[in-house]
Amino acid sequence: MTMPTSATSTKTAPAHPALPSFFPAFPANAAWPIDPFSLAQDFAEYWTDAVQRSALFLDILRQRGDEQADMTSRPMATVLTFEHEIIMSGGELKRPINFSLARVIPPAGTTIDPSKRPIVIVDPRAGQGPGIGGFHYQSEIGDAFAAGHQVYFIGFSANPVPGQTFLDVVEGQIKFFERVGELHPGCHRPFAVGNCQAGYQTLMVAMLRPDLFGPILMPGSPMSYWQGVHGKNPMRYAGGLLGGSWATALASDLGNGKFDGAYLIGNFDTLNPANTFFKKLYDVYAKADTEGPRFLTFEKWWGDLILLNGEEIQYLVDNCFIGNKLTANELATDDGRRFDIRSVTSPIIVFTSLGDNISPPQQTLGWILDLYGSVEDIRNQGQTIVYCVDPKVGHLAIFVSPKVAVREDEVFMHMMNVIDVLPPGLYELVVTPKPNGEAGAADSVPGDFIGRIEARTLDDIRHFGRNSPDDDRAFASVARLSEITLSTYRTFAQPFMRAMTNEQMAEWLRAMNPVRLDYTLYSSDKPWMRFIPKAAEAAAADRKPVSPDNPFLQLQEQMASAIVSMLDAYREARDRMEELMFFTIYGSHPFRALLGTESGPSPSRHPPAKTPAEQDRIAAMLAAYKDGIASGTAFDAKIRGLLYVLAADRVIDERSMRALCRVFSDAEDHEAETIKSIVRAQFFALQLDRELALQTLPSMVPDAEERQSLLSEVTDVVAAGGPASPETQLRLQKLADLLKSGAQQTARAARANGPQPKQIDYH
Repeated sequence: MTMPTSATSTKTAPAHPALPSFFPAFPANAAWPIDPFSLAQDFAEYWTDAVQRSALFLDILRQRGDEQADMTSRPMATVLTFEHEIIMSGGELKRPINFSLARVIPPAGTTIDPSKRPIVIVDPRAGQGPGIGGFHYQSEIGDAFAAGHQVYFIGFSANPVPGQTFLDVVEGQIKFFERVGELHPGCHRPFAVGNCQAGYQTLMVAMLRPDLFGPILMPGSPMSYWQGVHGKNPMRYAGGLLGGSWATALASDLGNGKFDGAYLIGNFDTLNPANTFFKKLYDVYAKADTEGPRFLTFEKWWGDLILLNGEEIQYLVDNCFIGNKLTANELATDDGRRFDIRSVTSPIIVFTSLGDNISPPQQTLGWILDLYGSVEDIRNQGQTIVYCVDPKVGHLAIFVSPKVAVREDEVFMHMMNVIDVLPPGLYELVVTPKPNGEAGAADSVPGDFIGRIEARTLDDIRHFGRNSPDDDRAFASVARLSEITLSTYRTFAQPFMRAMTNEQMAEWLRAMNPVRLDYTLYSSDKPWMRFIPKAAEAAAADRKPVSPDNPFLQLQEQMASAIVSMLDAYREARDRMEELMFFTIYGSHPFRALLGTESGPSPSRHPPAKTPAEQDRIAAMLAAYKDGIASGTAFDAKIRGLLYVLAADRVIDERSMRALCRVFSDAEDHEAETIKSIVRAQFFALQLDRELALQTLPSMVPDAEERQSLLSEVTDVVAAGGPASPETQLRLQKLADLLKSGAQQTARAARANGPQPKQIDYH
């Protein structure tokens, strides 16, 4: 507000005094000083809003505390939005576990196609209870229902069965997948989704029983635990800075044999102190009128804290997070069956994000470089690996965000059957918005996004970053030190800790955990919260929100931004310090010499050598494929022609894939596994001897009408993906010329090149 001036005065308003940067900027045409009455009015308006907003905010925290108390009091709490029924309890198994298999009940109006493969969602047991895979209607489960699939859910209770181990859970999960297969005898094998920790857990199940699985999707699941890049991924240094896994054993002993999941949540929270300690709550306060429902929905899961047996978490910390033994094939079941990722015969789909600082791409994809020296190794092993990279979402958003659900998850559901029959190799699934004019088109791919699969090499994985040999030696030193400190703790301290701990003390320590206190301090049973509901009701009834241009509100926003910036600066300094400390300690040559890790073979992972039996198996497989190049049915020829033409650009998009699915569905006399075998055989035919594979193709289709039908179908599949590239057009023309040349002459040429080939038996 300006002070009145004389109409004839030529003086200008004085310049504003310099103010600290956190004060809101004044309009350029404002005079100084500011009208104190106007300022007082602004402050009164701001203060009224602040008092009312505080009452609403505290009531939201009260509801959160009550919600957390309710969730943690239930033996089998879940945040699933969907109704479900338990069809198999892990408590009934020979080795009981606290997991169960549930059938998710489709919402009203949902049509389930009984011929489609079932989908099994496995939620992570990483501190909170289950249900995150069906947290919203727009979710993994919601997308599966929208695509017409029956969905099953593997969840767990808050308390573990006494004596339950991690390997018991793996063995129990085998029984669950056997049960799903029994319920769907005529369908393709289940599509499994293992979120975060449940990803590698489910993959370990598939290593033991590959016959139970269709494609396996692992969103945000770390497998190569040491990997990362300098300046990022600080969580991987935690084990070394704590001196090994003895701290895990101590926490379990203080819990009377149980490990409190709140410790894991506390670790996650400290990764982003600005969000945990200020921004998350400030956003609720600043939008107290509207933000409550969203905040409470998420906190219902985040505060649903669970317990694990000490043996379970110790196994994971020692063998995975610190030991990094999974991709080295160093883990086995109690009866000696070894966990080997190369034994998985179904496609492995890795969903990761560049914005994930808990399970970054280096950890979710690094196992590929640990196990394979080239894409040819992947092919010879018969494995299909597909990865999808989101450019920015964080760890939780990978399996929680509705935006991810309508983008990547929806594409996964549409493309699972084509991925299942992809030839062996390494691929990236790229998800992009539909081209202009196609979004929402009824005759196109459903939704507003489209996927395409592009062939990749190991260099594409290396591009994300990888440890140097010296980095790996530092982490190997952590693993060695952890063995020493854990053994020392178990020998000298553990007996005393267990003798002095009882269940009452363990319960008190759990109640005093800061993560739990953040909820319980605001619940309705606390005396200082009893007046809050009435205060919030009165505030809502007489709500007077402050105007957006209020200078005190602007000052509040600027101060909030300054606090966030300060905490972010602290985080960056802390992360740099932790990394410096880690490599100062474990990069020390004298220290590594004392641990025995300074010399000897490099701990950097190299693809494990193939046994003579494995080499013989691969040689026999390739020989069989080569012997069968010149033989096959008309359907075999169709698949060969499709693979030849589609490989021109090393890319196939979702529209062509859907057309390809129609080709497969027309082959009613072939089962899914048979089609998969045919695709692999024809793929290897083109890989081993492309010219012979092409020259003998017409002899596989002796009928002229069938040859014309083959060419027409290949053309239709290519056209479904949009205008063909010049290389694709050349291959189409070459295929047409070959088919027109006549089967008899080609057959004579094939016989002249060698002995009569054998017919491949795909069954």
